[in-house]
Amino acid sequence: MYAVIKTGGKQYKVASGDVLKIEKIAAEEGKEVVFNEVLALNEIIGTPLVDGASVKATVLKQAKDAKVIVFKKKRRHNYRRKNGHRQNITLVKITDILSK
Repeated sequence: MYAVIKTGGKQYKVASGDVLKIEKIAAEEGKEVVFNEVLALNEIIGTPLVDGASVKATVLKQAKDAKVIVFKKKRRHNYRRKNGHRQNITLVKITDILSK
């Protein structure tokens, strides 16, 4: 059984036991979170959401993702700017997919 959920402006195809790296959500490590925005459940496609479907997950860790280097350059103008960014992420483990 699988589901397509929406969180943090992105969509993820999940199954029970999967570990996901998603945008940071406000939850402590070890707590359970519920994703109610289920777009698809197996072959059932929602319009836009599947009624009564939800996905339960456990928060494993609050962390930062790998560094992304932002480098800007304008040739022949001696213009160079280097900047880095580390996005806050949450690691979650899918525990259960619930339907009506």
